[in-house]
Amino acid sequence: MMNGERLLLERITVKPHILNGRPILREKGLTVEVVLALLAEGATYELVLQMHPDLEREDILACLTYASYLVAGKALPERFTTSDDDA
Repeated sequence: MMNGERLLLERITVKPHILNGRPILREKGLTVEVVLALLAEGATYELVLQMHPDLEREDILACLTYASYLVAGKALPERFTTSDDDA
């Protein structure tokens, strides 16, 4: 994993007690799924950022990086695969 990818993926949190373990951005409650769905519907980065002012461009890139890892079957960092017992 390249350092830039690692930094982007650090923006994503996956914890079983937060939204049933769905990946979210910087613990803000916005799921990776929502961002990807907006992009799939044709939203530009600028529109996504307008719709969600707390987001940064790097958050969108983090969502795309996360999705690319899943589609390619690449190993995600261990923190995405270990359980979180600190509820």
